[in-house]
Amino acid sequence: MPSFNVTTDTQAPLGAAMPDSGTPIEVPPLYPRLPKPFATVKSFCEPGKHKLKHSILRIVAIGLSLLTFTSAQAAEGTVAFEVLKPEAALQAAQAALENCRASGYQVAVAVVDRFGGIQVVLRDQLASPRTVDTAIGKARTAAGFRTNTTDMVSVTAEGTPQAGIRNLPGVIVIGGGMFIEAAGSLVGGIGVSGAPGPHLDDICAQAGIDNIEDLLEF
Repeated sequence: MPSFNVTTDTQAPLGAAMPDSGTPIEVPPLYPRLPKPFATVKSFCEPGKHKLKHSILRIVAIGLSLLTFTSAQAAEGTVAFEVLKPEAALQAAQAALENCRASGYQVAVAVVDRFGGIQVVLRDQLASPRTVDTAIGKARTAAGFRTNTTDMVSVTAEGTPQAGIRNLPGVIVIGGGMFIEAAGSLVGGIGVSGAPGPHLDDICAQAGIDNIEDLLEF
């Protein structure tokens, strides 16, 4: 039988057991440790993330600047004004109607906006149908001239320079029409027709305005 010589070689293959110790040799890694993929991607994308953030902030700032400039340009060609809300107009009309009804008068009440557009018209059940047009005309006249109709009676009397105003379409120069203001700004007019006299129409119209006074103080 052939024989073999066994020798102890410290240069044994990697991972082989040393014959004298019986413990495995610690093998160094074949390749250096690489960074984790996630850490690599994060470190690579981090600069781009900051650049994107700065770009977005810059775009937002430019947009706000343009919006401010556009608003300023638009403001030069427009005007802002106040108008009565429908709820306030209805409340004033109802208060005027109730005031006249409490005094035994059957009337019609109209509330218009600052341009004469009708917002509310109420006619009590026994008020004459003609009182509707008269109430609307009073409200529009007061708002259009920014003067209570009672105050217009004397200044538009026959023989005065303003007498022709009475002949304008839709103008009614009889007591009962009052203009409505809020913080010094015209917001509408109220007209009442049907009471036994124009001065009594005035009282009911004033009651309507007084009822929404808290809503107009802004």
